[in-house]
Amino acid sequence: MGRTSTSAALVLALSLPALLAGCRFGGGDGQAPTAPTGLTAQAGSATSVHVMWNSSTDDTGVAGYEVVRSPGPEGAGEKSVDVDGARHMVDVGGLEPSTAYTFTVRARDAAGNLSAYSARVSVTTPPSAPDDRTPPTRPQRLRGKAEGARAATLVWRRSDDDRGVASYDIHQGGTRIHSVPGGETTALVTGLRPGVRYSFTVTARDAAGNVSPASGAVELTTASAPGGGPGTAPADFRAATRPAGGGYHLDLSWVPPRTGGRITQYEIHLDGELATTLNWSAGTPRGRAEYSLYLDEEPGTTHTVRLRARLPDGTWGAFSPTRTVTAGEE
Repeated sequence: MGRTSTSAALVLALSLPALLAGCRFGGGDGQAPTAPTGLTAQAGSATSVHVMWNSSTDDTGVAGYEVVRSPGPEGAGEKSVDVDGARHMVDVGGLEPSTAYTFTVRARDAAGNLSAYSARVSVTTPPSAPDDRTPPTRPQRLRGKAEGARAATLVWRRSDDDRGVASYDIHQGGTRIHSVPGGETTALVTGLRPGVRYSFTVTARDAAGNVSPASGAVELTTASAPGGGPGTAPADFRAATRPAGGGYHLDLSWVPPRTGGRITQYEIHLDGELATTLNWSAGTPRGRAEYSLYLDEEPGTTHTVRLRARLPDGTWGAFSPTRTVTAGEE
């Protein structure tokens, strides 16, 4: 009897660490997903907002996302909706017309680990139009071109609506993949795959939620080689120097790429290395943007400079052309 009890105790003593180890390492996932990036929010109607983000990564897979909203740019957040891990966009409904909201997103894995929150974005819903049952007209003359291997630019003629167009929705096949404000007639679609043929259509939506018929389809094929196309780069990039405070200012100006969304961040590269990152919380102006960089240099010193924009989906666009400047020369 004593030997039997001792053997049972020994088996239990040997098995318990293995069981604990199995619980700790086999079933216990302590690594949280990465924070979602590239968050955008576009009012789809007076009572809804279309929220999109880039997918997070996780060692065991992302199970879902929590979309959190708050009334006003600095309001206290509350979870608005749960989204399946295979999706990275959602329509948030039940909102108030003419109201500012702030959105953020975090990822969750199967073990319940939560990522850090994404950056916050703010959006204001348009005024309501309760008696409006007339949809906008169909967007016309949709055109598109591939921007390298992973992006495409779409352009169309604006729709007409008796109360005004609130947004345009871009569809790939039968799936909505992107939205831009009603004042835009251009969209940069990113996250595509190299060497693939795509078909896109566009619909218009008014503040009452009425949706137009779809435009005609445009088909295009992305480049087979990796890289961003020229449409993702800042245009008409200019650089010059001027004397300032014992050194020189490097004066830069450019036209932001037309993406259908806000450009809030740029990288300036000087002599092949990152010199500074620019952040505009409200987005760069629709026209020409300007920035001055101080250089503590002697006359005659030569530099090369170029810049690129972070696109609305969080990826970096193509670089502008490289400009060469010499301190003291006009």
